[in-house]
Amino acid sequence: MVQNLPKESTNEDILKKYILYGAVSIFVLVLLFSSFYTISAGQRGVLLTFGKPSMNAMGEGLHFKIPMVQTIQKLEVRTTKIETNADSASKDLQDVQTTIALNYHLSPGETPKLYQEIGKAYRERIIDPAIQESVKAVSAQFTAEELVTRRPEVRRGIQEFLTKRLRKYYIIVDDFNIVNFQFSEEFDKAIEQKVTAEQLKLKAEKDLERIIVEKEQRITQAQAEAEALRLQKQEITPDLIKLRQIEVQRQAIEKWDGILPKVTGGAIPFIDIGSLEETPATE
Repeated sequence: MVQNLPKESTNEDILKKYILYGAVSIFVLVLLFSSFYTISAGQRGVLLTFGKPSMNAMGEGLHFKIPMVQTIQKLEVRTTKIETNADSASKDLQDVQTTIALNYHLSPGETPKLYQEIGKAYRERIIDPAIQESVKAVSAQFTAEELVTRRPEVRRGIQEFLTKRLRKYYIIVDDFNIVNFQFSEEFDKAIEQKVTAEQLKLKAEKDLERIIVEKEQRITQAQAEAEALRLQKQEITPDLIKLRQIEVQRQAIEKWDGILPKVTGGAIPFIDIGSLEETPATE
């Protein structure tokens, strides 16, 4: 004889089956979606299998991984800019605080090595200490004044030192700049006084050069005038003087209108015609 099960028990079994099927479906969907991952532009992925990194960097795009077995770590390989301060001492033992700006990026193909050796904290563990070391090493080769006057040379020295230091850890330096040098207040005053003195010295030298040039110009002008006067005196001869007198009298005759001027006392003006006839004979 077949016993009929209660209706409530049958409904519970069906509900349990639905719940089980739903849980399995959700689990499968989760596994399915977790099997794929994407690497965005400017990133590289490091695939870890039970925590061990693969030495092949995952490029941009969609990739597959084994759920619960493999995980992915993403690293930024685009150029990153940081600005920080570095304390150091100059060659003449002046305290200097240098503000620097660094542009860098991770070597894309070597991100697995970087992650394996350093992890994601590469700035705190590698970059910041390297900046401090580079600034200290190069600043010690220059006096405080030279750090300012030879700034391009200081910049190149720090950049070369830093580039070699970071390259060992798969970090590429794109650009490096010194934003500012900060010295002690006493040193700033001393520099300001020295600069003022140099400016006054340059002004005095330029004034002296100007005075010397003006003096030479006056001497040259005086010499030229003296030479012209000497030549002019050499050209004046007795014959030339007499010729000029005749020329003056000739011009007076040409301008005379034939009317004698009225002179008190009845005196008639006299023109020395004889002197006009006495011309020097030329051979």
